[in-house]
Amino acid sequence: MKWVFWIFLSFYVVAVFLMLVGTFGWFGQEEDPLSAVFLMPLGLPWNLLADKIGLANAWVALLSPAANLGIIYWFWKR
Repeated sequence: MKWVFWIFLSFYVVAVFLMLVGTFGWFGQEEDPLSAVFLMPLGLPWNLLADKIGLANAWVALLSPAANLGIIYWFWKR
């Protein structure tokens, strides 16, 4: 589980970086409303549950992978 945790964490960091680059137009990149698309599969199923109850926003998309990361960390330390 240690390797799964570190791989998932690296995917999460890269996805957040790509979201920030696309959202704020860093490094000469055009601003893109779909820049957070890589966070969606990392945050399943929490972002789908938040959408069902009406809490779908950028913060849910940003923090739902952190819930999965916490679960993976719990399995690793268990």
